Amino acid sequence: MTTQLLTEQPISTVVRVGTGAIGIEDVVAVARRGAHVEIVDDARAAVDASRAIIDALAVDVAPHYGISTGFGALASTFIAGEQRAQLQRSLVRSHAAGSGPEVEREVIRSLMLLRISTLLTGRTGIRLATVESYVAMLNAGITPIVREYGSLGCSGDLAPLAHCALALMGEGEVRDARGVAMSAADALDAAGIEPVVLAEKEGLALINGTDGMLGQLSLAIDDLRMLLTSADIAAAMSVEALLGTDAVFAADLQALRPQHGQALSASNLRAMLAGSPIVESHRPSTHTVVQDAYSLRCSPQVHGAARDTVDHAALVAGRELASAVDNPVVTVDGRVESNGNFHGAPVAYVLDFLAIVVADVASMSERRTDRMLDPARSHGLPAFLAHDAGVDSGLMIAQYTAAGIVSELKRLAVPSSVDSIPSSAMQEDHVSMGWAGARKLRTAIDGLSRVVAIEVMTASRALDLRAPLVPGAGSAAVLDLVRSEVEGPGPDRFLSPEIEAVASFVRRGAVRDAAESRLGPLN
Repeated sequence: MTTQLLTEQPISTVVRVGTGAIGIEDVVAVARRGAHVEIVDDARAAVDASRAIIDALAVDVAPHYGISTGFGALASTFIAGEQRAQLQRSLVRSHAAGSGPEVEREVIRSLMLLRISTLLTGRTGIRLATVESYVAMLNAGITPIVREYGSLGCSGDLAPLAHCALALMGEGEVRDARGVAMSAADALDAAGIEPVVLAEKEGLALINGTDGMLGQLSLAIDDLRMLLTSADIAAAMSVEALLGTDAVFAADLQALRPQHGQALSASNLRAMLAGSPIVESHRPSTHTVVQDAYSLRCSPQVHGAARDTVDHAALVAGRELASAVDNPVVTVDGRVESNGNFHGAPVAYVLDFLAIVVADVASMSERRTDRMLDPARSHGLPAFLAHDAGVDSGLMIAQYTAAGIVSELKRLAVPSSVDSIPSSAMQEDHVSMGWAGARKLRTAIDGLSRVVAIEVMTASRALDLRAPLVPGAGSAAVLDLVRSEVEGPGPDRFLSPEIEAVASFVRRGAVRDAAESRLGPLN
């Protein structure tokens, strides 16, 4: 599965992790910006207290799951004390069974942080020294090599987390802070970190969580909040390029349907179109169109619904970020209980919801692009915005590219969470497939950024062709940004580098930043 990540921006900061919840912004800071993790003092006491309970059960003659028994379908098998260190090693080694391409560094850093966060709740029975070593590995920039396939999203993201636990043991492969692949043993030695010999329960505590899918959800929410603002900007540029009206975005009209996200998107469109000479050029209208097409007129409704879905996903993510996901867990009153909180359904569902949102926003964007290229619908623009239509093809095939991506996004919108394949000899007979949902969402977000980029590039050329009329301040700023890398209208030229340049602007948030540099903060 191929993904193009949003650009990391290094920043010097520290995220303090303890018994309380961390936020999406903390995940982004550690995963993308290299923030270091510090353990707060209250977490140390909580971890020590829960470990004391595990140590007491370890010497009990009665079997206790994950402490003195096997795992999964082997939960009824008693393991003698002298074999338990091997039990933990074997668990991690056997579960580090991923296959396929490497997973991106930011994803691995996010899942490592989230596992640390759960370990520090004091509900897993981990030893404090083990968590400290995990934190040290993350802060040293050591990134275990995790493979694309292996997680069913229940019991959590077992294989990805096992690859990380394996590295903590000094086994397997990692990349160091420079991105160089090497053995985990060599990387830990270079960083002055002793490999961990796992004690009772620790193997389970290190691998039994929803951290992989939750980390990717957190990163996706961060991406989409920026991309939906960029989609509003692109839509406004298209409204100008197509001689559309801003009247439909009026606040009183939007208030007749009090959907929160819709109001925010409409506000962005009003800000972008305010004072636009192009919009003013046909007010009072000499334009014969009574109503603009849905892809223009209804953009706040679609982009707004997308925003509301992202907000719902953030609500679910926030609850999960406050969770202690492990099995068994050490309860607040000192019991050690099996549970089903590792099931990834809550996260899996919203990952699928967001893939639907991405496909629909991209679909509407592509329709605006197509409209600008069709002389029957573009109100005076040349066919395909070509310099000499017939000799030149203009942006004809750029629209093909957008259409091809949108078609793929529709396929990626098919939910993963409705699928389930029984595993572990039918002990784990219903799984969430949340990891698969997260992986396809990352691909979908990359596709959305490219479709929006093609709309921005197309609208920029169309706005140039409206001269001597000029666009509003926000569109003008984006147009200046695009022209810093992409030439204006002219004879046909190699388009792929231009699409990639504008796609980079969109992914880095530069399109949003350009508009905000003239207009102030947008929603």
